[in-house]
Amino acid sequence: MSTSLYDQVIFGPVHSRRLGLSLGVNLLPLDNKLCSFDCIYCECGWAGRGAKPRFNDRATVRELLRAKLLEMTGAGTPPDVITFAGNGEPTMHPEFGAIIDDTIAARDELCPKAKISVLSNATMIGREEVREALLKVDNNILKLDSAFDATVRQIDLPRGDYSVARTVENMKRFDGRLIIQTMFLRGEYGGRTVDNTTEEEVSAWLARIAEIAPRQVMVYTIDRDTPAENLRKVSVPELRAIAARVEALGIPCSVAG
Repeated sequence: MSTSLYDQVIFGPVHSRRLGLSLGVNLLPLDNKLCSFDCIYCECGWAGRGAKPRFNDRATVRELLRAKLLEMTGAGTPPDVITFAGNGEPTMHPEFGAIIDDTIAARDELCPKAKISVLSNATMIGREEVREALLKVDNNILKLDSAFDATVRQIDLPRGDYSVARTVENMKRFDGRLIIQTMFLRGEYGGRTVDNTTEEEVSAWLARIAEIAPRQVMVYTIDRDTPAENLRKVSVPELRAIAARVEALGIPCSVAG
């Protein structure tokens, strides 16, 4: 299926299903995905193999973001949120913490009502400098697509070593100051059934959610083209049923179908 990369450092704004009017920040290459996951549902497509890691320069990010914020506030349409997303995993940037500090300073000066969000797959949160940076933003949104390592390997295709147990332990160190985001989907990939909506999957995932005790959970499903074929959306009623079980734990849960 057709997928696409973000071809700008600062992109949008776009109307996000979960965040409102969102101005995007892409710290990754403009011509290739750079990520520690290679999710079968990623709207950016598959990651290129053998490409040398390249990141957008801190000064460039700072200058382009400031210029766009000046433009938007001057037009009377400031963003609701500044969102770090783009062509891969933003926390891989070697100057991620410093860029977050730059962004907070620009936000406070030019559009103080805007929130700062980071969409992350949580693979880098074991690094203290990454955790400290994420604790500074308004919406620290971390991925947990399954409670089972085998399912994460099937859906998210992590590069290198990955452990749900280790990831959950690192998430618990945020003391609730995080949002968990989970993609629910079903279909076929690599000759095997894909489905993280079974009772076994959801029950185990809920146990992990209770253990992490985030301030919020976001559940969503496929909305755009995916690199893997034969993947299917989960219905909104099904997502709402899962959300109700999260809320029974005393944790707010939003649904985007």
